[in-house]
Amino acid sequence: MTTSPPKYLQEDSLSEECKKLLSILPKEKGWVGSYIYNYQGCWTPPRLLQGVIACQQQFQAEDSDVILVTTPKSGTTWLKSLLFALINRVKHPMFEPNHPLLVNNPHVLVPFLEHTLYVDGQVPDFSTFTSPRLLATHVPFASLPKSVMDSRTKLIYLCRNPKDTFISMWHFANNLRLHHKDTNSIHEMFDLFCEGLSLYGPFWNHVLDYWKQSIENPNKVFFLMYEEIKEKPKIQLKRLAEYLECPFSMEEENCGVLNEILRMCSFENLRNLEVNTNGKLSTGEGNKVFFRRGEIGDWRNYFTTEMSDKLNHIIEEKFQGSGLKFSYV
Repeated sequence: MTTSPPKYLQEDSLSEECKKLLSILPKEKGWVGSYIYNYQGCWTPPRLLQGVIACQQQFQAEDSDVILVTTPKSGTTWLKSLLFALINRVKHPMFEPNHPLLVNNPHVLVPFLEHTLYVDGQVPDFSTFTSPRLLATHVPFASLPKSVMDSRTKLIYLCRNPKDTFISMWHFANNLRLHHKDTNSIHEMFDLFCEGLSLYGPFWNHVLDYWKQSIENPNKVFFLMYEEIKEKPKIQLKRLAEYLECPFSMEEENCGVLNEILRMCSFENLRNLEVNTNGKLSTGEGNKVFFRRGEIGDWRNYFTTEMSDKLNHIIEEKFQGSGLKFSYV
């Protein structure tokens, strides 16, 4: 008996309107599904493109909203957990035995707009959300819903160095394709990545647009580097808390609240929870695929010298004069 592919691999549930649009958009080989399509300068799988458009048309942002923005595989799961624990630490004290992060995958607690809430023609029910609403997206700045731009919604942007981002994305995509499609070779996908043909890419356009916005409008976009959080987690978490106007009190620090957030949300702790070992998202992804290694420098186990030199050259060219530097160690 053949099992039907999980929702994230299904490509036949598209609306007629979406199919019509796809027929005129440029397309290239997909990372997870068959193809990715270029919409507003960004490469997106067809099912998620339908979610992006629905979100643009329907989502009504609130001034108190907090939206996490990332390119895929930049540490999204980790920062979702940190944000949830940070913002909800009064409602859900860190030392309570049944904290939501102990029994839910972070992607359930901080849902994606285009992947989860607006996908497959769904109309999300926001009445169950408490304020501030914690949401996430992978869309580039130019594709954000107009209501996000017109409101005081805060955007938290997490950036990871492109070499580790690529390796993580390649592993992730192959894990999702396993059992249902052939896996993709590292060299083939690396060439696509270098051409800008990555999920929600080009990588450099995505990062640079939010980087520039964080400089021009720091009250709107808060830019974080994955490597800096790994290196100095306490300092970066305190910066984030201050930006979100929920700074840690001296009492909280003395009671170990900050330390407990970092411990509970650590890669090792989250990965070993029962829900993340055996659970699945509603779309079919196993929760464990979101916890591979989470290290800095894993790219060294896969890149040839030629690959490293090629990407170095592209990154140097694309980010020249931006003031943005990446850490690869």
